[in-house]
Amino acid sequence: MGDAAIRLDKWLFHARFAKSRGVAARLVSDTGVRINGARAAKSAQSVRPGDVLTFALGPHVRVVRILAPGTRRGPAPEARMLYEDLAPPPEPGERAPPPDPATAPPAPRDRGAGRPTGAERRALDRLRGRGDGSGD
Repeated sequence: MGDAAIRLDKWLFHARFAKSRGVAARLVSDTGVRINGARAAKSAQSVRPGDVLTFALGPHVRVVRILAPGTRRGPAPEARMLYEDLAPPPEPGERAPPPDPATAPPAPRDRGAGRPTGAERRALDRLRGRGDGSGD
């Protein structure tokens, strides 16, 4: 492949860091991908083998060195051959356990937005005269 250049969003898509080119373009514009320490101005910026990319992906900051430009979005093992991960591996136990849904507080909801809660449905039934609201 040599020293061929490729668009940044296309490379992120080929290396499977983004599910689509559009998502890759948003990753560049929203999170601020850095190429060799300088923020990428646009998703069409060219990258080549040897460039180091730094970007936030979920709760992690990824630091990767581009090894090859890639020609297609192939399977994951093929995509891993396009880059070298420079970020240190996570330490054991560093990953936080997922929150317990039973103890998590309910999601905030603006009054009148979305589906009504059970209490709001019973109040509407009482208002409309459809029973005592006891659930039949």
